[in-house]
Amino acid sequence: MTEKEKHIELSYIQKAKEDREYFGFLYEKYFQQLFIFIFKKVQNEDLSGDICSKTFMKAIMNIDKYEDRGFPFSSWLYRIANNEVNFYFRAQKKEVTVQINENQATTIAQEIDLGNNEEQLRLILSKLEELPLEKSQLIEMRFFEKCSFKEIGSIFDITEASAKMRVYRIIESLKKAFYNRFLMRKNRTSNKQRWQMNNLSSTR
Repeated sequence: MTEKEKHIELSYIQKAKEDREYFGFLYEKYFQQLFIFIFKKVQNEDLSGDICSKTFMKAIMNIDKYEDRGFPFSSWLYRIANNEVNFYFRAQKKEVTVQINENQATTIAQEIDLGNNEEQLRLILSKLEELPLEKSQLIEMRFFEKCSFKEIGSIFDITEASAKMRVYRIIESLKKAFYNRFLMRKNRTSNKQRWQMNNLSSTR
């Protein structure tokens, strides 16, 4: 976002605090972004629309409480949307999931210095799906939604430094898991080759 765009956005936020009609500009700007974010979690178009509407309704009702702390207005909306999604899943007694596609898995593969062959991408998808909710959401906001650490801190109500530390701890744990997996596979392959060679020698 350019400084000019940020200035325009802040002016509409200030106007919306005095007249809710001005919130329409913010709604139009962020609706699709928030809708897609929610849909990735609930995988239902109608439900995504309902939760998105609740998100913007809460944003309108609480716009007076919004303070500019140097990060985009979208991070405040993400925080509300995230809470609404979590509330829905708790009410339904279901677990929140983060949907990850192959392109997103490729992004993580690059981050942890892995190749992007089909087998490794399947393994990445599997490992990401095993992450606890908070960790998967941190990965989602950083690498899929392209949020800065400052924005992530705002969304999860933690410091920027804490957001950065948590994300890179997750990345390091993924690296370690993949390294151990492929090291074990390499050892099994080596052992099998040695066994075959020994058998070949014993038959001569």
